[in-house]
Amino acid sequence: MQSNIQPFNKKNHAATKEPQTKALQIKVLQKRLVSSVVLLSFLGLGATLLAPKVHANDVAKAGTNLFEEKFVEQNDHQLKSLKASPDTTLELGGNQEADTTRMLENGYDMMGTSEFVSAKISAELAKTYAKKIKADYVLVYDRPTSLTTNMVNLDGTESGNKAIQEANAENAKNEKTVHYASYWAKLPMPLLGVHVIKLIKASTNPAEEGTPLPGLKIIAVIKESPAAKANIVTGDTLLQIGDVTLEKSGDLFAAVKRYQGQTVDIMFRHGDEDIKTTVALNSRK
Repeated sequence: MQSNIQPFNKKNHAATKEPQTKALQIKVLQKRLVSSVVLLSFLGLGATLLAPKVHANDVAKAGTNLFEEKFVEQNDHQLKSLKASPDTTLELGGNQEADTTRMLENGYDMMGTSEFVSAKISAELAKTYAKKIKADYVLVYDRPTSLTTNMVNLDGTESGNKAIQEANAENAKNEKTVHYASYWAKLPMPLLGVHVIKLIKASTNPAEEGTPLPGLKIIAVIKESPAAKANIVTGDTLLQIGDVTLEKSGDLFAAVKRYQGQTVDIMFRHGDEDIKTTVALNSRK
């Protein structure tokens, strides 16, 4: 059977970058503040750009799939493929940030990630687990590291101990690799087609809470969606849909559900300009 692996061409997928200032820097990190901005946990239809940190000295149990063992779910909705038996695609990723933006724009949402250190192993193991959790797509990244990982013998036999000791001795001679995989599922047809975050400007006084910035910042627009057709782009800020002012994630969900199938007025900020347009929202039965 032919392996469904597609090489990633960086030239075809450039990352979307936003201008950075001292007052506002947009970057996604796990549970950390970035300059004067806090990223709150809302990414449009549930996608997240957060990934678990690699832990030194991860223990690899003999005979297990570390992509499965180290999997961390990133979505609260038990996301999976819309197909009963998806033909999962394995891609060797290039630029992680650019890849994530591309997947969001192509209508996928992240199911979860795996990250660990071991000797070089086949990316096909990530695809094996991706098929098990019904992912449509899995992106795999490898990079060399000096961290070491040892296997352990679980049955306690003398022969098992000897085999593991020999394997670990051989493993110590080999270059170690940080393995990272992200698993993706295709979303249903979007009603609007945006992934957003809520931004809060941090106070100069660490003891004080920050000030929420108006609206919801768009980090990706799904291609061919109603938002894309209305010329709404990444970096814009959604302010209002119909009569609903958008201040939190629930406001957006409520608005698109309320106005689905209708042509509705939308207010958004593009640069320093507030723009009003109409968008024909999709409907979902």
